[in-house]
Amino acid sequence: MKKVILGVTVWVLMLVMIQAVQAQEEAQAQQQIDIRQTMVYRMQKGIYQRAVKYSDVNAAINALYNICILEPQNDSILYALAYMYFDNQRYFSATLTLNDVLLLNPNNARALEMRAVSLEQVGAIDKSLEDYESLYLRENNINFLYKMAILQYQLKRYKESKTNIDIMLSKSESDEIKIYFPDENEIDQEVVLRASLHNLKGLIAKAEGDTTEAKKQFGIALEVQSDFYLAKKNYEELSN
Repeated sequence: MKKVILGVTVWVLMLVMIQAVQAQEEAQAQQQIDIRQTMVYRMQKGIYQRAVKYSDVNAAINALYNICILEPQNDSILYALAYMYFDNQRYFSATLTLNDVLLLNPNNARALEMRAVSLEQVGAIDKSLEDYESLYLRENNINFLYKMAILQYQLKRYKESKTNIDIMLSKSESDEIKIYFPDENEIDQEVVLRASLHNLKGLIAKAEGDTTEAKKQFGIALEVQSDFYLAKKNYEELSN
């Protein structure tokens, strides 16, 4: 009998807790609606929209700051601010803003991707790699695996990079995805991923002191795509 009473008591407590959480969420939602109806909020939103229309980045950022103060728990406003920084190559500010976005919404994959790029741009390669690893685990996207291999190469984590390269080479997607590299005129050249992977493998072999393997991999890259400028340049440097 005591067990039955105890079970009912726990169930009642859980029900009370659920109702309390629902009431709190409803109160927060109502508060958000009330804030959005204020003159201050409408004015800042209007300033932001007009600033975007007129390409006034600083005015748009200031308006978003003010809206963030009014709605501190609104991750979409913070994301818009982060994107504004990112789009204007202010990567350090973008990173800091995205940290807060991800605190509010850890499941925002696009924010995580933007932070990965921003961290790479400010030189925090190891932290950028961590974000790309998280993205790959979430989405199993070969593009994220490619970024991981590149960053691992830059960090001299060659064994990990080669493992990821081999995984990508085993996938048919490596014959379909295109990567862009600068050619001799600094113009973006479209390169098939498979060729890029063999070129990267050649760079790793070169860094490890294995010039024979490096030349072989550069050669394979050129077999895949004969006009691949960087692979051709790397191959010729080892041939001279």
